[in-house]
Amino acid sequence: MRFLPHVTVATIIEEQGRFLMVEEYRDNRLVLNQPAGHVEEDESLIQAALREALEETGYSVKLSSVVGIYLFKADNGVSYQRSCFAGKAIQHHPQRQLDDGIARAIWLTLDELKQRRQDLRSPLVLACIEDYLSKPHYSLDLIR
Repeated sequence: MRFLPHVTVATIIEEQGRFLMVEEYRDNRLVLNQPAGHVEEDESLIQAALREALEETGYSVKLSSVVGIYLFKADNGVSYQRSCFAGKAIQHHPQRQLDDGIARAIWLTLDELKQRRQDLRSPLVLACIEDYLSKPHYSLDLIR
């Protein structure tokens, strides 16, 4: 059988110890995630990360580094390959309508995220933030 993981991106956006997260509906439940989503056809990983951040949070961002590349198999058997970036919010567009399924963008501290661990969309959410805080970051030149 051929292995076809879903290609996704996520962006860690931190400002003064708080992380820009999205509350989104998944399976009739409100969950927390980084701005993240699937890469579209003819779109680079970097373009996808910038687009997803804007569509899901209403913030334009500037990417600064690659945090890591992750392979995750969900409970439903679907595998995801996530490229996680770090970036900074550069402009908020508060009047912009957020993607369908997104309840709101919210800034949370690491402690607040840990307190809401049961609300995380997947274990990758916290893993990416912990890697962002404790591991080396890589140049965006890594991405071609």
